[in-house]
Amino acid sequence: MSQTQKSLTANVTLFEPGGEVITAAFVDGIASLVCANGTIFFAEPGQERRVTPHPEATILVAQSDGTRLVTGGDDGLVLATYPNGRCDELANEKGKWIDALALGRDGALAWSVTKTVRARDAKGEVKTMTAPSSVRGLCFLSKGYRLALSHYNGVSLWFPNMAAEPELLKWPGSHLDLTLSPDARFAISAMQENALHGWRIADKKDMRMTGYPAKTRSFSWSHDGNWLATSGAEACVIWPFQTKDGPMGRPPRECGVRPVRVSRVAFHPTSLVVAVGYEDGWVMLCRLNDAAEIIVRAVKDVEPEAKGLAVSALCWNKDGRRLIYATEDGQAGVLDLPA
Repeated sequence: MSQTQKSLTANVTLFEPGGEVITAAFVDGIASLVCANGTIFFAEPGQERRVTPHPEATILVAQSDGTRLVTGGDDGLVLATYPNGRCDELANEKGKWIDALALGRDGALAWSVTKTVRARDAKGEVKTMTAPSSVRGLCFLSKGYRLALSHYNGVSLWFPNMAAEPELLKWPGSHLDLTLSPDARFAISAMQENALHGWRIADKKDMRMTGYPAKTRSFSWSHDGNWLATSGAEACVIWPFQTKDGPMGRPPRECGVRPVRVSRVAFHPTSLVVAVGYEDGWVMLCRLNDAAEIIVRAVKDVEPEAKGLAVSALCWNKDGRRLIYATEDGQAGVLDLPA
């Protein structure tokens, strides 16, 4: 541990959302936690409330655009839920599993069911495409109405409003979670094996990012787009993307080294500080410029192989003054940074 390590645990308000948390977000400024058991917990002192948009189903995926939480369940429903309890049905796939979700600008939405991908624009018009295999990752590019989707043997780039065939970024193997750089220059996927694969979208140049002891299931870009923080090792592994070649020929940085694997990462929205959650429930803040570490949550007397304690969600609010964390065993907290 760093000698500069301090603690902010006294600045955390604790909550019990009532189930395994799969996603955290700030919705209209309210700390919000999506539980796998079909419920959403809005966590504000004195105003706590639970909404159950999927009462007889498991929520599989969830995204937020800051004004609503959009969830997809094993009931085939895609629903938008608001802090006042309002719930709108956006799509119904008649009992099929919603595998992935993405939210774009101006209310655009996309979701996938096995190989079928649907994109709904701001006017509510839905377009459909069939991917080469089941889709695990979906992202809107930051420029234009365009989607990236990960599947077996690569990533496809699709313009829903164009008749042209999707453009394919090829690499053999199973591609799972997907992220795009904020400037839409790079696409990065987590592979079935313990590695990442990336492409420079303009010329499809490949990038291999290896050395992980476990799968990467969490990504986060720095506010300037120059760094990509990742989970899957006993440290937060941060890849450099300052140049046109991304991380090629350049080693990653590491921060928050502990004898436990990192499960979740979240870059601060305005500073080079990353929140790091671990498989034993610990949460730390790590500052890139001097490697300083600040404890947000410390779990004592945890067995190294304990299951179900992992941090499963991390999210900053817009101005970076508040941080939500939550765990697989249904514990949560909101950090309020001191002025």
